[in-house]
Amino acid sequence: MKLTLKIWRQKNAADKGQIVDYPIDGVSPDMSFLEMLDVLNEQLINRGEDPVAFDHDCREGICGMCSLFINGEAHGPDRGVTTCQLHMRMFKDGDTIFIEPFRAKAFPVIKDLVVDRSSFDRIQHAGGFISINTSGRTIDANTIPIPKHDADRAFDAATCIGCGACVASCKNSSAMLFVSAKVSQFALLPQGKVEATDRVLNMVNQMDAEGFGNCTNTGACEVECPKGISLENIARMNREYLSASIK
Repeated sequence: MKLTLKIWRQKNAADKGQIVDYPIDGVSPDMSFLEMLDVLNEQLINRGEDPVAFDHDCREGICGMCSLFINGEAHGPDRGVTTCQLHMRMFKDGDTIFIEPFRAKAFPVIKDLVVDRSSFDRIQHAGGFISINTSGRTIDANTIPIPKHDADRAFDAATCIGCGACVASCKNSSAMLFVSAKVSQFALLPQGKVEATDRVLNMVNQMDAEGFGNCTNTGACEVECPKGISLENIARMNREYLSASIK
């Protein structure tokens, strides 16, 4: 396939940045999107030009690093996949493809398509864990009966990979889907009940401090989420937050 790539190039956070056109030929429909970018970068390097910087790691849809805004959609036109799982067969010969970084105040651009998502890490550090010290008396998790429905919902919430697609697709740049998934995976299990109050208060407060917007229930985040995290988690987090606030 022959394609025209319109890629956001930005030297650093202080640079204004611009869209630059890159024609590319010989793209196989069986290539992944990142493999196509690898081919482009090889061509740029051979010409003595600066390659396009983009995040990637596992290339298996697990790590959440490969976060690109492709033709106005987080992770591109396919559903239930990350950018690294997106294949070029989703495009046609002669297509023009716009490739941009995730846009949000809390995700400042580092270079080109790479953004700083350490704000998510700080939210996690604020309470996305279980820290109860059992002093060597840890009870095996399987000894605690948990209804399958609750276990399944907790597992579904825990599949969030923190890619930031929810933020990028939200008109308010809200991180509510991400935070609610991290809150829900513990709120649904008995192991998470002890610190539930502090967890939801600290994580939501940190989310606000990072500059993320509020949720207006548009639902774009759920549609674009590669792991299908449900809006039900936001409702659950709101209940948890209200309950914690009045204690």
